[in-house]
Parts: sequence; structure tokens; C-alpha cells
Amino acid sequence: MVAYHSSALDGVAANPALPTPLLLRLIAFDGGGHGPPFQALHRPGLPEPAVAAVLTHPVLNARVQFAMSGQADAEQRARLANDSSPRVRAAVAYGPEWTHDHRTKVRPLPDAVCARLLEDPEPSVRSALLDSRHLAPSFLASLVRHPDPAARHAALRVWDELTPDGRTALLDDADPEVRRSAALCACPHDARLTAALLRDSAALPEALSHGLLRRADAERFLAEGVHLVELAGNPSLPADLVDRLAVHPDDSVRLAVSLRPELTEARRAAIDFTVAPHAQEHVGWVAAGIADQGVLRRAATSTHPLLRRAAARSPHLPPDLLRHLAADTDVVVRTNLAVHHPDTPEEVLMSVYARLGGTFSAWMATGHPHFPREGLAARFADHPDGIYRQLAVRDPAAGPDLIERLSHDPDVWTRQAATRDPRLPLPRLLEALALPELASSAGANPALPAGEMAVVMDEAGVPA
Repeated sequence: MVAYHSSALDGVAANPALPTPLLLRLIAFDGGGHGPPFQALHRPGLPEPAVAAVLTHPVLNARVQFAMSGQADAEQRARLANDSSPRVRAAVAYGPEWTHDHRTKVRPLPDAVCARLLEDPEPSVRSALLDSRHLAPSFLASLVRHPDPAARHAALRVWDELTPDGRTALLDDADPEVRRSAALCACPHDARLTAALLRDSAALPEALSHGLLRRADAERFLAEGVHLVELAGNPSLPADLVDRLAVHPDDSVRLAVSLRPELTEARRAAIDFTVAPHAQEHVGWVAAGIADQGVLRRAATSTHPLLRRAAARSPHLPPDLLRHLAADTDVVVRTNLAVHHPDTPEEVLMSVYARLGGTFSAWMATGHPHFPREGLAARFADHPDGIYRQLAVRDPAAGPDLIERLSHDPDVWTRQAATRDPRLPLPRLLEALALPELASSAGANPALPAGEMAVVMDEAGVPA
């Protein structure tokens, strides 16, 4: 048996046409102690016999990988919550680190399963759960009076959804860190809390940026000339102090003022600020109003590039604002549309791909449901740049001869794209299966006969 699996086997493991008997054979593979290929455990829609085999797999890594699969249902992953290994239970608790499409949200584990994991005897499991990005708001809200201060701290993530009693309990919590963090959640509406937090060096920057300020405190920081970027963005800053900061010598301070939500466009344009070409500044009021049509309209129609970039990250833009931003000359605006909006026009997706080919954003653009397919072969099959020749493979009108030709392309990414295509003639597909740089792509080709998949498994030492 080989020490580990081959590139061809990796491809077969990802092949959407892999028959269930071969999938079960592959999942049972111990991989020299590594378990089956990663791709076999992260497939969408694993049949129940395959799930059952993973749940009892003798190789620990196989169970860990499935516990963190972004393709598995939450209920399937939850079946490993009682696994004998704390590593597996921690993987279940933390959840997927990534999915094949970031536009798809991971469904949280059932609350009852989370509650059980939070009582796990292993600290690593409990901490993994509380670090998870996939916890349901209902579960987080239930932690307000949990005996573990780390759990109570996690409840603060859903502060706005807590009951008044729950908020009071956290503000009066026995743990100083929980109290501080609760006060930071409450301080936008409480000047007394804000003033107290400004005396706490650990809380000062955040409290100054969004707490309800007393004028005397604001004037003190302005006079001292410290933390002025945070001060410049504070929503409660008096208008005359905003005016003073708008002409401050520090460009970063003027930039922070320029992003304030109450400014008219004329007032915003009068501020002298500089925006870096690829800056993605966090704009709190736009992020908070990511589905608010009024907020999106103000940001999307602004002359301020950072506001338009922030608006372009919203999947909730109405058609007129989408068209407006699609015509924007700012490349970051167009890139954000390509990554985040479900209805981004073809021409925007193509422009992002053309500019950023080979990057994550370009990959997201080609995975977009509106990315064009028809006509790509005629446009790009003979393009001098391999980044474009890859696109020809996407064209449904591309014939087997063109696909075969592209499987010999000088550009390796183009060769791999053509080798994954089921229109590739079988003799060339079998030839590619033996080439190191194409073996994985050939193994993943849905047109690969099941008998050849079995041969790949035989050669990789996968027991029959």
C-alpha cells in the first residue's frame, strides 16, 4: 500500500460521477494513516452509507475533516458531537472554516447539540464552540447567565437581541472583562458608561469611536491631540468639533471625518482627504445598514469612493443602484459587486476577471451564476494570454477537437481546465491521467469511466 494517495486519486475523490460503491471503497481507505482524500469527505450530498462509514472511521483525521466540512449538513456533522476524540468534538464545535461558495451561509448546529458541546469535559471543545462563527443567535442569547464567563461574553455578540434583563445581568457581571464588553455594547446610548470607559485604557479606543460623548471629554481629547481618528468618527461628536477635525493636518483624521453619515455630499466633497487605490475601509454605518435601502442609496450615490465600495459589498442593492455601481469607474467597487451581489452584470464580471485573473476575486467572478459562457470559444480560444484561453473551455459550443487542443495548451491552468471537461476525447483523457500536472484534473472528469476510476484506486493501493 502506498504511503499516501496520488493526484489522480484526489481527482477521483472529487469526481461528481463517482459511483457510490467506489465512493464507499474510497472512504474506507486509511491512506497510510491519513485517511481518505480530503475531497471525498468534503463532497456535497454524501449518501447515508458514506456518512455512516465516516462516523466510525478508524482514522481520526477522516472524522475531523468531515466534522469541518462546509458541504455536510449541520445534522450530519452533529452526529460526531459524541465522538470519543476531543479533536473531533472540537472540530464539530468550531465548524467549517470555508465553503466552496462564500455566498452560501453555513447552517448552525442545533442549539441542543451546542449546549452539550459547551458542557464537554475538554476545555478545547468548549473554547472551539465559543470561537465558532456559526452559532445561532438563539443559542448565544441563552448564554447570558451561563456559569462560564467566556460563554457569557459570547452572548454579547447578540446584544441587540437580548432582553433588558439579560443586558442588565451582563452589565453587572461578576467578571470584569464581561462587564467591560457589555458596557462597550451599551455605551452608544449612555454617556455615563462612556465616560467611565474612557478612563479604561483597554476600552478607550472603542468607547471613543462609538460611545455617547460628553462635550467636555470630546474637547479634552481634541486638545490633547490623541485618538483623533476614533474621535472623528464618533456619531455624537458636536458639529463644531467635527468642523475643526475636518481641517486637521492629519490626513487620516480628515478621512475619518469624511465618512460621517450626517454630512451632505457638498460638505463631504469640501474635505481634503486621500483614499488609497485599493483601500477597503470599514464604514460602520454602511455595514450596519447593509440591507437598508436608504443607507445603501446614500452610500452608493456618494462621490466618496469608500462609501461606494462599502455599498457594493451589499447583496441587497436594488436594480437601479446595482446598475449605477456597475458603471462605476472605481475598480474596487466593481470587484466588490462581482464578489458579493447575486445579479452582477456579465460585463462587470468579465472586467474583474480580466483585471484580476488568477486571484480569489477572479475565481469568485467565474463562479458567479451570471458569468458568461456562450461565445467564449470564438473570443478567447486563440488569445495570447492563457488566463483568457481557459475561458474558452466554459463555452457550451466548444467541440471535442477544441477541448483536446486546449488540453495541450502551453498554459498549465488552461490544460487543466480542458482536462476536467467531459467533452475531452477519451484517449486524451486516459493519457492525461498519467501526466503529473493533469492527473488530478483527469481524475475529476465526469466522463472518466468507472472502470478507470477503479484502476486509479487499485494503483493508489485502495483496498477493494
